Amino acid sequence: MIPQRFAPVLGELAPLASVFAGDGHRLYLVGGAVRDLLLGGDRHDYDLDLTTDARPPTVKRLLDRWGDAVWTQGERFGTIGARRTDVDGRMRTVEVTTFRSDVYVDDSRKPHVTFADDIETDLGRRDFTVNSMALELTGEVALVDPFDGAADLATGTLRTPLAPEISFDDDPLRMLRAARFIAGYGLHPVTGLTAAVAERGHRLEIVSRERIRDELDKLIVVDRPGPGLWFLVDTGLAEQFLPELPALRLEHDPIHRHKDVLSHTIAVVENVLRADDADDADYDFRRTRLAALFHDVGKPRTRGYQPGKGTTFHHHDVVGARMTRRRMEELRYPAADIAAVSELVFLHLRFHTYKMGWSDSAVRRYVRDAGQLLAELNVLTRADCTTRDERKAARLAQRMDELEARVRQLAASEELAAIRPELDGRQVMEHLAIPPGPLIGEALAHLLEIRLEEGEIGHPAALKRLEAWWHDHQPHATD
Repeated sequence: MIPQRFAPVLGELAPLASVFAGDGHRLYLVGGAVRDLLLGGDRHDYDLDLTTDARPPTVKRLLDRWGDAVWTQGERFGTIGARRTDVDGRMRTVEVTTFRSDVYVDDSRKPHVTFADDIETDLGRRDFTVNSMALELTGEVALVDPFDGAADLATGTLRTPLAPEISFDDDPLRMLRAARFIAGYGLHPVTGLTAAVAERGHRLEIVSRERIRDELDKLIVVDRPGPGLWFLVDTGLAEQFLPELPALRLEHDPIHRHKDVLSHTIAVVENVLRADDADDADYDFRRTRLAALFHDVGKPRTRGYQPGKGTTFHHHDVVGARMTRRRMEELRYPAADIAAVSELVFLHLRFHTYKMGWSDSAVRRYVRDAGQLLAELNVLTRADCTTRDERKAARLAQRMDELEARVRQLAASEELAAIRPELDGRQVMEHLAIPPGPLIGEALAHLLEIRLEEGEIGHPAALKRLEAWWHDHQPHATD
């Protein structure tokens, strides 16, 4: 019996199912929508992925009858998309794919697509049993579950519908996707699945960097990505695309008393709350989680020891920022992501120079250095506190509260978000009667230092300070 919570989706798809049935074809709802509907919850934004025995030209013709617009970019892979606006103005997009049985061949980065004639073959090619279920929409609505995905969902089991070696050879990205399902759905992989990942991790090299990047992003934003990240490290899969992560598993050192950096890193990632769950919602959750993942990657390369101080990681922020940039470039992240995340890694220790009585100029420099990333930097800084010492954690939180209060106080009287010299380049040239050149940049740098140290001093005072600087720095005539 189909649960009542399926009714809205089934009602929405009934007109499309009728079109296919009228032409003698079968239509099924498949994938994540079926899984999430079985799980229940309050979601209403399911992706409507459908599959059919009809071949792409027929699918295109039938979707033309149902929808307002049809697109065929995925036709070579058997997928046709369509959009329809209902009478109530609601727009719904669907994708319909012909039954498929496809694999990655040798070192190819693209699947070799062949079409199948039955739903069981199509479901067998999917990644995990919890995604290998379908709802028959034509005729009597029924759950099609040849691989016991519903039972696995109920027991929290992660399995592949076919042997894991076959499934992962068909599409090696599934090994990385397993980490997301372990983390996002609390599933526990069967022994054979884990062993297959450990044995076949090298196959990930045939997957495009872009697909790997997108899957990493999906993992990093689940509520508790920790179990998935541990899976990547424990199976050796992280070595294939993110070797900096397992490198953080530094040996416990009871003499120097330094903690396992990998455990700390994963805890920091999970400490970064989704914006809706945090006090300050004005930050990019995904980028901040990525910055948490990378923030200590420079530690293995900078690890040292000083008598009386123990283990040290001098300049790991600087080294880590460079390493972050290189790895994110390798994973084909957009330039804006690379710049933001590497900058957050570079800045993540700035807060720890804060002491009671931090001067206004120090607050201005902190805000200016963070720029548009101030909210992300503050969230990352709070997340970086993973100590079990409650008193130490409380002190760190109090210091962060004090810093943020100081920022708000100064922001009320100064334009902290856009700190710049009180004169611009044109005004400097006009007042000193000099042409464009390197001296203009030096003068502006001097005026910016005054702005940071003393705050706003006013236009007349800025001109006088410029004149004093020029007196000391203008080129002197020689005999």
